[in-house]
Amino acid sequence: MARARKEAKFEVFGQEMVEKVVAKSGSSGRVYLPPDWIGKRVKVIRVD
Repeated sequence: MARARKEAKFEVFGQEMVEKVVAKSGSSGRVYLPPDWIGKRVKVIRVD
């Protein structure tokens, strides 16, 4: 029997935010980010 997922609240502090839709990439997913973010730490939160 599968359990229903509950939403969680996250509080994140940072410099910039972008909202994207994940694209299919082979058997995985991919999100393109700005090139000036290369080498930076990022956090990804699934919202739906």
